[in-house]
Amino acid sequence: SLYVGGGTPTVNRRGLLQILAHLRVRFSLDCDICVELHPAHMNDDDLVALKDAGVTLLSVGVESTSDHLLQRIGRIHDGAQALHALERARRIGFRTINADLMFALPGQNLEHWRRDVHRVLAAGVDQLSTYPMFTFPYSDRGKELGARSVERPSGKTIRSMLRFTDEACRNHGFERCAVWSWKRPQRSKFSSITRHRYVGFGPSAATMDGAHFSVNTFDVEAYASSLPDRRPVALSMAVDRRLEMAYWLYWRVYELLVPEAEFKQLFGEQESLAGRFGRLLSPVRAAGLARKTPDGYAITPAGAYWIHRLQNEYSLSYINRLWGACRRSAWPTEAVL
Repeated sequence: SLYVGGGTPTVNRRGLLQILAHLRVRFSLDCDICVELHPAHMNDDDLVALKDAGVTLLSVGVESTSDHLLQRIGRIHDGAQALHALERARRIGFRTINADLMFALPGQNLEHWRRDVHRVLAAGVDQLSTYPMFTFPYSDRGKELGARSVERPSGKTIRSMLRFTDEACRNHGFERCAVWSWKRPQRSKFSSITRHRYVGFGPSAATMDGAHFSVNTFDVEAYASSLPDRRPVALSMAVDRRLEMAYWLYWRVYELLVPEAEFKQLFGEQESLAGRFGRLLSPVRAAGLARKTPDGYAITPAGAYWIHRLQNEYSLSYINRLWGACRRSAWPTEAVL
């Protein structure tokens, strides 16, 4: 799949279409093309142009359908605009339409969340992805609040909202496809973060090629001026075989299924999950967070909750340090993770 992120604005439609046309010439794009959009930048002309260009999967940053919550987190759209954008995208006919919703927002209660979930599901989306508000010290919101003023969601609130989301999605015929996502069966899944190996184009994009994990400079001018003489990589980390296996395991756990056959296909028939990660998987199974299946391992609902909590810590630590270093300098010397 080809993913294009960034909430593509209307004024950049021509540029995006030119990029897609160029990639079609340089690469064989017999695959899904996925674009992330902002509800305020989704007029019919844009959506038709994207569909004609071969875009098959859309992700829309709804975040909330409550106007006072959207204003509180600094979004420029309102709830009606977001729901209308989903309905127009569905009418134009993309293969999968994903909606992002944020939970545990400042001032948000369970009733607000229930209303958000019901409204988005009623709009006819094919996938719902949910996540808590991450407020990093270097972000605009983090600077506004101050790092010490950031309130973390309580475990009770997170558990209640995730439990409700799971029940509501299943009642609509959705299946859980990741710790934070649910989708209609037989529909293509929108996910830009779970690929094992990928190449990132553009400022701030990451690349995982199996031997290195690298991040491009965040500075647009530095990125442009470095090409074509040098790769615009700001930071790079060597990835050995064991770390690559762990990277694969991390995202399979996020998707709630850890298939033995895929592990062997990637790393060799002589390898096994138990042989490489038995010391980790055994206590996880004993705690009821995972179960053995004929195909590998499956994460239980209890395991999904605790993986969510661990990922929250991962995001607020790892991403904050890496992105923080890249935001402070176009070419940082290092980021200590």
